Amino acid sequence: MKIGLIRETKTPVDNRVALTPEQMAALQERYPNDTFVAQSSDTRAFSDDAYRATGINVRENMDDCDVLFGIKEVEISTLLPNKHYFFFGHFAKQQTANLPLLQALMSKGITFSDYEYLVDDHNRRLCAFGWWAGFVGTYYTLRGYGLRHGLYELPKPDRHFSMEKLIAALRAITLPPVRLLVTGNGRVSHGVQELLEQIDSEQLTETEFLSDIPIRKLSFCAADADRLVVRKDGNAFSWPDFLAHPADYRSDFMRWGRHADILIAAHFWNPEAPVYLTREDLADPELRIRFIGDISCDIQGSLKSTLRASTHDAPYYDYDPATATEQPAFSSDQNITVMAVDTCPNALAADTSAYFGEKLIEHVLTPLLERRHSDVIDRATILDGGQLTPRFEYLTDFAKGNTPVETCHGASLQKATENTCRGTSLQYSPKR
Repeated sequence: MKIGLIRETKTPVDNRVALTPEQMAALQERYPNDTFVAQSSDTRAFSDDAYRATGINVRENMDDCDVLFGIKEVEISTLLPNKHYFFFGHFAKQQTANLPLLQALMSKGITFSDYEYLVDDHNRRLCAFGWWAGFVGTYYTLRGYGLRHGLYELPKPDRHFSMEKLIAALRAITLPPVRLLVTGNGRVSHGVQELLEQIDSEQLTETEFLSDIPIRKLSFCAADADRLVVRKDGNAFSWPDFLAHPADYRSDFMRWGRHADILIAAHFWNPEAPVYLTREDLADPELRIRFIGDISCDIQGSLKSTLRASTHDAPYYDYDPATATEQPAFSSDQNITVMAVDTCPNALAADTSAYFGEKLIEHVLTPLLERRHSDVIDRATILDGGQLTPRFEYLTDFAKGNTPVETCHGASLQKATENTCRGTSLQYSPKR
């Protein structure tokens, strides 16, 4: 078998890789009868020479590879027919922007497995960057808060930024004694909380956070949906009920918004669930929050201040509560500054690639190279030789160009298949 690491072709470019030079070299030593090659790239966190130094062949042509690994969506013009591709496809939830990619994969007889659906028997994701998104998104948020208020300056991450540099930079400054609210209880939220703990922030209880007790340092509290919404009929919150009937709940977010200075959104949001911050909430004089790090980055989703995704080059913009419009970053004290970078892990491309590669080797490459049947790979395989697999047959009409009225990212989840939405809706669960 010949395994190929393809270059990233999506714009804006992603510096992450599916396998580091050391990981590819270890695979080559472990499986000497198989071959591992890397396509030449000048954008990776690891240079071509780094791969060559470990004995990996670097070249342009990947035509003779059997299985090809990337990170983000592949440029259609570069697709090779009749191959097996692994990358994040972003069309299984019927995202219309990537419909042409799905159609191209099908027309070229390609087998395609989506990292997003590499899950275990309990539908828990096995290869994901969520924890890192939380970690980096927190850095971007604290960096932006300092810029907005002229308190300190933190370095802008470059391609070779590391976790150690990030933590050291935060520890070298004095962070203000403000209250920071973290939403969610999954991998993203845990990444946020890990960094806050690393820089000696103080974690408050809900009672402490919602009181007026004085604080001496940056202090935070984490709240999941069970603390952010209430049933409309006044009955007690129930996770199974909330997952099944999110429209029966209303937001109770403002009781937090009156006490928080910074919000870091790290929750999963179902479009049928309550909006946490409506336009009216954002214009409410009682809302204390003036900086939002939206790592979840649901455009016009649970936070109506998130008007668009931002980029690593320009991570911040302002939301004007009076007009509900975007304004230049840090342009008015009355505005709310938003950080909405939707590819946060790319700021630590080397670290996150190494982590992702370890998971990929464990759950995908090992069974693949040992020619063992893998339920994990089967569950993630959307196309087999260009044909939709049974689990993803619900995409048939979508693949024909019939835009769905209701999808996992639309007004309702009711008509989407259980198999598809389960991978996202289970992220509500406090047991994930």
